[in-house]
Amino acid sequence: MKIIYLALFMVFSIALSAQEPRNLKNQNDEISGFKLYPNPVYESVVYMTSAENGPKIILVYDVFGEVVLTERVTSNALNISRLVPGVYVLHATEGNKTITRKLVVK
Repeated sequence: MKIIYLALFMVFSIALSAQEPRNLKNQNDEISGFKLYPNPVYESVVYMTSAENGPKIILVYDVFGEVVLTERVTSNALNISRLVPGVYVLHATEGNKTITRKLVVK
């Protein structure tokens, strides 16, 4: 009986060690130093900064996954006056780097 348990343990150990963890998102692909504020936002403007502060393409999704706002910004301010209060997902692209953040509009 011990031999069977030992054999099963060895097979299970080998099977687990053969599995390599996959990093689904490379940290180097994210916009470095990205900050989104204020969040939650009570006004009609939200501000974004990053290490490069380059032009950004912004996509804002609602809870149903529909794009509700598309904007190309060259400053650090994004006008969100068209958004009704709720929870959104903001996807920013700067050069070849992207980042996704939750945005709460009150």
